[in-house]
Amino acid sequence: MSAIRPLLRYQNARSRLRQPRGLASSVEPLRNSPQAPPPGDDHVRIVEVGPRDGLQNEKKAIPQHTKIELISRLARTGLTDIEAGSFVAPRWVPQMAGSDSILQHILTSPPQSPGPINFSFLAPNARGLKNAQEVLKLHTLDASNRNTIEISVFAAASESFSQKNLNCDIATSLERFKEVIQGAKAHDLRVRGYISVVLGCPFEGRDISPQRVAEIATNLLEMGVDEISLGDTTGMGTGPSTRSLLKAMHAAGIQNEDIACHFHDTYGQALVNTAVSLEHGIRIFDSSVGGLGGCPYSPGATGNVATEDMVYFIDSLGMKTGIDLPALAEIGEWISGEIDRSNASNVGKAILGSRRRRAGESKL
Repeated sequence: MSAIRPLLRYQNARSRLRQPRGLASSVEPLRNSPQAPPPGDDHVRIVEVGPRDGLQNEKKAIPQHTKIELISRLARTGLTDIEAGSFVAPRWVPQMAGSDSILQHILTSPPQSPGPINFSFLAPNARGLKNAQEVLKLHTLDASNRNTIEISVFAAASESFSQKNLNCDIATSLERFKEVIQGAKAHDLRVRGYISVVLGCPFEGRDISPQRVAEIATNLLEMGVDEISLGDTTGMGTGPSTRSLLKAMHAAGIQNEDIACHFHDTYGQALVNTAVSLEHGIRIFDSSVGGLGGCPYSPGATGNVATEDMVYFIDSLGMKTGIDLPALAEIGEWISGEIDRSNASNVGKAILGSRRRRAGESKL
C-alpha cells in the first residue's frame, strides 16, 4: 500500500457514504442535522471538548451533576458541537463512568440552547458502541429536540502511542474501529474519527510522518467516518509542521471540510497553528473551556487550547463562531473552581478581571 492513496479512490469511497442525519434514537431520524455550517468562508465551527477530553484526566472524582451542569451551561452559549462523554471501560478512564446517564439525560431532558447541538460520545470498541445503542434504543427524543448524537473513535499516528492508548498496533486498531463505524452507520449515526499525536509523540518524538497520518485518515474515511480530527496531543506542533501535515492531507485528496484541527497549548503554539490552519482553509477546530484537559497516556501534555482564547482569536480576525464569549468566560471560571484547578484561559481571566475592575470603579 502506498503512503498516499490515489485521489480517485478516496473520492469514490466518499461517494458511497450516506449523508449524515440527525437521530432521535439509534433507529429513528430527526428532521435535520446541525452539522452544516452557515454559508460563507468566514464561519468557523468550534467543537467543545471540555466535558469529555477536558475532564477525563482529572484525578479528583467529579460529581455527575457537575458534568451535566457543565454541558447545560455550554449549550446556552451558541456552541453547535459538544463532546459529552465516553463509553470506555471505567477501569481505564474512571472519570468517564456514568456516560450512559449523561446520554440518557441529553435524550430525555435536552439542555436549552439557541440551536441544534451535536453531542458526541467516544466508543472505542464494539462493546462501547453496544452500550451507547442500548441507551438510544430505550429513549426517543420528542419532537422539540433538534439535537443529534455522534459516535467517535480514536486512532493514533504512532505505534508506541497506539500500544499505550489502545493496547494494539495501528493496523489492529483500525480493524477494530471498522466494526464500530459500520455498526454506527447502520443505525444512521454520524461518526467522527480522531487521530492522536499527529505532530509529535511522547514516546517517539516529533518524527511523525504526515503521509502516514494522511493514510490513516483515508482509511477511516473509507470506512465511513464523516469527519477527521487531527490531534496535536502533545502540543509539539509548530507552524511549519502543521502546514506540512495539511499539505499531506490535501495531497491524499482529503477535503478541508472533512478536517478538524485539535491543538494543545503545551508549548504556546496552539493559536499559531490555528492561524496556519485557517490560511490553509480549515474551518473546524476543537477546544476546551477553561483550557481543561491533558491526556492520561501522554506524559507532560497540558490542556487543550482554551475555547475562550480560540473564540477571541477568531473574532479578532473578523470571522464568526456564533458563540457568546463572555458567557464562556464565566463557565471557564466556574468549572475551574468546581474541580479545584487554575483557569487556563488567558482571555477568560482578562474578561472577568476587566468586569470586576469596572464593577469596583462603579462603586467609587
